[in-house]
Amino acid sequence: MLLSVLAALLIALVPGSGTAEAHGSVVDPASRNYGCWQRWGSDFQNPAMAQQDPMCWQAWQDNPNAMWNWNGLYRNGSAGNFQAVVPDGQLCSGGHTESGRYNSLDAVGPWKTTNVAADFTVRLYDQASHGADYFLVYVTRQGFDPTTQPLRWSDLQLLTRTGRYAPSNNYDIPVHTSGLTGRHVVYTIWQASHMDQTYFLCSDVNFS
Repeated sequence: MLLSVLAALLIALVPGSGTAEAHGSVVDPASRNYGCWQRWGSDFQNPAMAQQDPMCWQAWQDNPNAMWNWNGLYRNGSAGNFQAVVPDGQLCSGGHTESGRYNSLDAVGPWKTTNVAADFTVRLYDQASHGADYFLVYVTRQGFDPTTQPLRWSDLQLLTRTGRYAPSNNYDIPVHTSGLTGRHVVYTIWQASHMDQTYFLCSDVNFS
């Protein structure tokens, strides 16, 4: 984890990397674009990705800046009315935020998963130390299949709503589940404290 964070900081400082300023994302279980950057950032033109990691391949082909800017998937001014600004089928792109940069993250298919237990921890890395008014952590209902179905609000179960987190680089959010098996999507909403800025983050997991 330390190496990946150091690499992230280096990417943020590389001119032309596409990362204009530091924000953050869920790094464990990795958000879709953070995972694609983590696995393929140093080898993103390798055609083997098309077979080994097809969902990341389509994302890199669609817009490489979605991965270089893994920390910039947010919307400003949502005023807490998330379902109004993020329609069904667009949850993983934050409602096609940032002029559609992250649209590929809504693609339906076999995204790589992180194995988790019934009780697990969402770890979020905040490069800019924005702090949080709160986090909301949802998990898809049992029976939802993200490999064949677009993600809708009605597919989500709210499991955790936190209080405030003081500004820091790292936040841990304990999540408790019961009766979930197989592939699911963990959907994390991070309401930053420095302004009305909201992050919408999809992580693919397998309850093992």
